[in-house]
Amino acid sequence: MVATKKERTRPLVWVGVVPFFAFVTLFLFLPTAMLFVGAFQDEAGGFTTENVSNLFQSQYLGAYRTSIALSALTALLGGVFGGLLAYAALTGGTPRWVRSLVTTFSGVAANFAGVPLAFAFVATLGTTGVITQFLNEALGLDLYGSGFSLFTFTGLAIIYLYFQIPLMILVIAPAIDGLRREWREAASNLGASSGQYWRYVGLPILAPSILGAMVLLFANAFAAYATPAALTSGQVSLVPVLIGQTFQSDVLSNPNQGHALALGMIVVIAFSTLLYTLLQRRTARWTR
Repeated sequence: MVATKKERTRPLVWVGVVPFFAFVTLFLFLPTAMLFVGAFQDEAGGFTTENVSNLFQSQYLGAYRTSIALSALTALLGGVFGGLLAYAALTGGTPRWVRSLVTTFSGVAANFAGVPLAFAFVATLGTTGVITQFLNEALGLDLYGSGFSLFTFTGLAIIYLYFQIPLMILVIAPAIDGLRREWREAASNLGASSGQYWRYVGLPILAPSILGAMVLLFANAFAAYATPAALTSGQVSLVPVLIGQTFQSDVLSNPNQGHALALGMIVVIAFSTLLYTLLQRRTARWTR
């Protein structure tokens, strides 16, 4: 039997996706497998569960609690404020230049992180920062005298929101563009108020996208390392900072313990992804 043209070209399709599978294998599956193996190895390379059991010690549990709390807080606030800003800037009644300005700034701010971001905030809201000095001299408001500090949990939350809100704008923009004007007009013709439209039409449609964006924000904040490491120098106990210390510090040097900490981060991210899947299934019922 002579092979058809479609059957002859089918192997060529797989050739095009080989680089993708190679990339995923080398930079996702292989590192994850190495973390899993390293988490259950001692210094001599033998099998042990001590590294994983150490995760239940107070210092490590506290780091996970702080990281989860910081990530959840900034994901929630970034999702709310970013979603509202995206809707205000991207709806049809807004001038086109506003949309261009917001999306351009969001693209820059969402990728502005690490040590440069920490330095920028120290220069503006640090103990001798520009804004700190201005508030003190012009308004008589002493930020640090009133209890505020950039080098604490609150300060990190403010810094994280700088890139979380723009990221939310970029992620949720396609979903907002997908809201059709005809749906709102139809709801208005049927006598629905603005609140009823959002309750029964707008929010159910946007809910999966909003939840997905917040999960992305949570993962983005949970994995951040350079900014808190440069800003707090370990004063705020976060899991990524602890992992860095286990590989760099002469006192805390224990690569296998770092592998166990990283494995715990993967478990948290997997749980959040599972939670998102369950919520998405429930919200999908509203759009049927």
